[in-house]
Amino acid sequence: MDRKVSELLNDQINKEFYSAYLYLDMANFYSSKGLDGFANWYEIQAKEEQDHAMLIYKYLHNNDQDVTLGAIAKPDKEFKSLMDPLTIAHAHEQYVTSLIDAIYDAAQAVKDHRTVQFLDWFIKEQGEEEMNSSSMITKMELFGDDAKALYMLNSELAGRTYSAPSLKL
Repeated sequence: MDRKVSELLNDQINKEFYSAYLYLDMANFYSSKGLDGFANWYEIQAKEEQDHAMLIYKYLHNNDQDVTLGAIAKPDKEFKSLMDPLTIAHAHEQYVTSLIDAIYDAAQAVKDHRTVQFLDWFIKEQGEEEMNSSSMITKMELFGDDAKALYMLNSELAGRTYSAPSLKL
């Protein structure tokens, strides 16, 4: 595997774990506001990000690459309104998409077809993540000011369950 591609994948492990921390911070914020459904949504998001990190970790090991784990930064976002975590999450997902795209481009540049194929799943996943985060913003804009509607949205989000990715390495 190309050294640059390996380094980018190693860095992405750290970014995925940071994403998990960020989403746990969002879950913590919503829990403090009594919105356990929103908290559930972001707790599951955190689990997904941990799994993404572990998929990359295993991929590197399966391809005889060293894995270097760095310190995970503390989330530095401040949430003042119920909308803040939603807009921050959407911007963060767009950022993660740019990171995955950069790894994909680097792998394509060196004709690392195996890594390109591996990243295809992440490309699709990021499309879903951006769509979900955008949908959350839309729902909050529509219903967030109405207490009954917010209660119903919170109840809907409480029903989300976790399903680990089924990507075969």
